[in-house]
Amino acid sequence: MTVLAGYASEHGSTEEIAQRIAARLSERGHAVDVRPLAEASRADDYEAAVLGSAVHGGSWLTEASDYVQANTAPLGRMPVWLFSVGLARVVGGWFEKHSQEPKEVTELRRTTHLREHRLLKGALSPEHLPLFGRVVYRIMGGHYGDFRDWAEVDDWAEAIASELSAAGASGTASV
Repeated sequence: MTVLAGYASEHGSTEEIAQRIAARLSERGHAVDVRPLAEASRADDYEAAVLGSAVHGGSWLTEASDYVQANTAPLGRMPVWLFSVGLARVVGGWFEKHSQEPKEVTELRRTTHLREHRLLKGALSPEHLPLFGRVVYRIMGGHYGDFRDWAEVDDWAEAIASELSAAGASGTASV
């Protein structure tokens, strides 16, 4: 089964998560094409997709939104997993509780065989924010660093690989 592990990443955190997921799927025997969504083939070329994007202002990055809009029909015919990478889970509290699902995810819930959406923690450096954003972030008590939970990513990738293997064994991509 050929799987697209596509991503839209501004500073590299989302890309590294996609690469980690792709490596786990590959280790389990799946053919994986990991690439930026701006460069990915049409979804018709795949049998399943794991798509992720950094989240800014409650939305996925433009290249992820564009890919989803251009490939809604083929994505609707395959199993799809989505992940969003942002700070809501890093900051926690009110921000995590009140963060809304990116609109692209909400749309794909209606049009695809969406298996799951995960909001994952990312990495944040001072240079990722404008000066005013750095000031506000520090006033809120924010800290910089790599907050990615690799065990969570690995466990999720393993669950995806298991579902894909079950789908392949049954001869259908729709689990």
